[in-house]
Order: sequence, then C-alpha cells, then structure tokens
Amino acid sequence: MEYSHSDTDLVKQPIGYWSWAAYKAVVTRTRAVLAGIGTTQPQWWALAQVASTDTVKTRDEVSSLLRHYLDVGPETMESEIDMIIAQGWITEDAEGRLGITADGRGFYDKAAALQDELWAERHAGISDEEYLTTLKVLQRFIHNTGGRAWHH
Repeated sequence: MEYSHSDTDLVKQPIGYWSWAAYKAVVTRTRAVLAGIGTTQPQWWALAQVASTDTVKTRDEVSSLLRHYLDVGPETMESEIDMIIAQGWITEDAEGRLGITADGRGFYDKAAALQDELWAERHAGISDEEYLTTLKVLQRFIHNTGGRAWHH
C-alpha cells in the first residue's frame, strides 16, 4: 500500500483528521452494504443484541445500550427497534421483552455473514497485533483529551 506521506511527515499528521477519515470510510462502507440488504446499521445492532444472546433483553436494555453508538440518540434507536418489529424480525411482549422470529433469524444470519465479510475486508493486511495497538492508541487519545468511550 502507498501511504499519503513519508514516515517523517506522517508522524506530524493530525489524529483528528485521520480518525475522522477512517470513521467515515468504515461507517459509509458498512451502511452501504447493510442498505443493500434492506437494513440500517442501528437496526443491525438491535437485531444482533436480540439474536446473539441466550438472555432475553427488553427494549429498554437494548435501546439504552445502543443509543450512544455513533451518537444515534434514544429517539432514533427507539424508531429503529420499531422498524425491525414492523419488519417481523423481532417481537416485543407486553413487558417489553424482545424475541427473534424465524424470519429475523434468517435475516440475522445473512447480515452476520456480510458483517464477517466486511471485517475481513477492513482487516486485510492488518495483523491482530497492529489492530490491538491501533485500538489502544485510539483509546489513549480519547483518555488524553478527556473523552469517554465504551463498546460492549
């Protein structure tokens, strides 16, 4: 791969720009692929929370966990959960407990396979060691600037 600058010049580049550019590229690609199968990234997050656990979760639990991801907010997360219920992928009982339907399981499996392909695409040529270092460096930047971040 050809890099934008020499190592001497690259070390002087702004992290704000490059972290934003990486975010934009990854999120844009992910959202485009998910849109291609008829879903949004927040819908995928919620579906994955319901489909990939042995513990039944409530709407409030799922919404509370996900509403801060990429700043989607509580209203958007609630709306996205409503959409996957309307799609017939999950159900919600009177106590707010969410369950996966047979159609939802099939869609989840399809979307999960695409997510695995996207993971492999993003990580091509990047070792686990490099990835780990990258995440630790990004977390240090967050810490050093007084920010807070957490992912389940």
